[in-house]
Amino acid sequence: MKWSTIQLLKYRGKSMDINETIDIAEDLKKRDPQIRDVSPIHVTGNADITTEKIAFHLHITGKLILPCSRTLVDVDYPIDVKSTEIYLLNSTTSYEEEEDVEIHYPNGDIVDLDPVIIELLLLEIPIQVFSESAKNDANLPSGNEWEVVTEEQVKQDEESKEKKVDPRLAGLAKIFDEQS
Repeated sequence: MKWSTIQLLKYRGKSMDINETIDIAEDLKKRDPQIRDVSPIHVTGNADITTEKIAFHLHITGKLILPCSRTLVDVDYPIDVKSTEIYLLNSTTSYEEEEDVEIHYPNGDIVDLDPVIIELLLLEIPIQVFSESAKNDANLPSGNEWEVVTEEQVKQDEESKEKKVDPRLAGLAKIFDEQS
């Protein structure tokens, strides 16, 4: 999704609609090797163009195939991202940033949205993804002197350790009880 600034300035004062499907699978896989596959990415939205800046209001949808964190089977991970990206046409133009707005500059006189879209998609990838079978399986992996535990199990273990008194300190506790 590339445009020259001259092409975009023809829409000055108007809104330019965007409705494209792009294939950036190879670029995404190069940047993050855990991505196994990427569906074609559908980008919709519009661009508000003035002589100083171009504001892209994007809605990006698609699907990533990621490995399950427990079983390594393929998991479909849907992507649905909304973002506003600002391109300043003059490097001397000042712009008051709003929250959730990124500021970019054209490369020469070319505005290229592909790197921005790739970055937005990479930011959407979660640290862990679980397949339905892994979510529903109550048996967590374990091995020789190790096991995977849930956060609830960790909390229960901590509570039970707090209630137990170290037998070596039990005598000390009696002395404090006698003094009070």
